Amino acid sequence: MLNSDQLINILKEKKYDFEIHKHEALFTVEDSNKLRGVIKGSHSKNLFLKNKKNNFYLISCEEHDQINLKIISKSLNLGNTSFAREEYLNEYLGVKTGSVSPFALLNDQKNDVIFYLEKTLYESELLNFHPLINTLTITMLTQKFIEFMIENKKKIHIFSSIEGVILKSYG
Repeated sequence: MLNSDQLINILKEKKYDFEIHKHEALFTVEDSNKLRGVIKGSHSKNLFLKNKKNNFYLISCEEHDQINLKIISKSLNLGNTSFAREEYLNEYLGVKTGSVSPFALLNDQKNDVIFYLEKTLYESELLNFHPLINTLTITMLTQKFIEFMIENKKKIHIFSSIEGVILKSYG
């Protein structure tokens, strides 16, 4: 499993342009708003979900989006979902609570976790995600983030929580 230093080194080796921000540990959107300081770009909340058939999903949406799990689950045909337990976070994504982000999908070697990126984030110029640890935030261009994920064989579904549809998929 990758750790934050290894992820950052991969980004550097591949010559991706990004900024790293250090801050206190952020566990919630409220923590982030209070403690992160000024960081340009869109900020996210990342929901790691599981359905009754043991399918796993990572949904990344803008930090202030009001997400109704029942509506999202129904519109994306995910089944009856709930937040996955911490043991699954470690098993599938190799992170702890508060450190969930799409970068953790690099630890999902079998691509068991299906990734959904909300349209609001997709349409942002800059995205901010934790690099496998919640005391750091990486800022990078949205298009470069998508390129990085595709390069690492991760599929991305762009969805609209308002329209309840998948708009496009990459990877």
